Amino acid sequence: MMHQLDLFGSLEPATPPVEKVEKAVTTPPDARAAVADKMTAPAEPVTAAPQKKKRGRKSLKDVSDDGDVIKELDKVALDKQYYSISEVAGMFRVNTSLIRYWENEFDILQPKKNRKGDRLFRQEDIHHLKLIYHLLRERKYTIEGAKQKLKEDKKLAARNFEMVQALLKVRGFLTELKDQL
Repeated sequence: MMHQLDLFGSLEPATPPVEKVEKAVTTPPDARAAVADKMTAPAEPVTAAPQKKKRGRKSLKDVSDDGDVIKELDKVALDKQYYSISEVAGMFRVNTSLIRYWENEFDILQPKKNRKGDRLFRQEDIHHLKLIYHLLRERKYTIEGAKQKLKEDKKLAARNFEMVQALLKVRGFLTELKDQL
């Protein structure tokens, strides 16, 4: 017989929870048999419900999975003179509101605006956005830290970014070469 320990340390015989349920719920005998059959039947495999896309800010785990954004941007040929904010946001896989926020926070971003007020990003602006994206998302700088880094020496930060990109290309080439061996 099982014993249950209460809060004060005394032992009491444990009552199975099924008996309590049967006393509390009045069900016909044939329904009880169906419930008993379900309880003794082997469990069916549970399939996970499809994950809904979350709204709002991405978690750091999700952001770390987006590490290929800069690599994909290097592959894209920037052949147009101007890009809309929606095109730029699509390139970086972020919301347009984040691009606008970065424009307000960082002085190096100065997209042109037409009479209507639409932002038109040049290739230079996209290069600056790559640098900001690298500092914020890949190097995990805060907004203030990234601003300070760009103010201290923008050329040094850009040079470091270029070196990291070149090293990543070399690494990719070497891994492809290794796979072929």
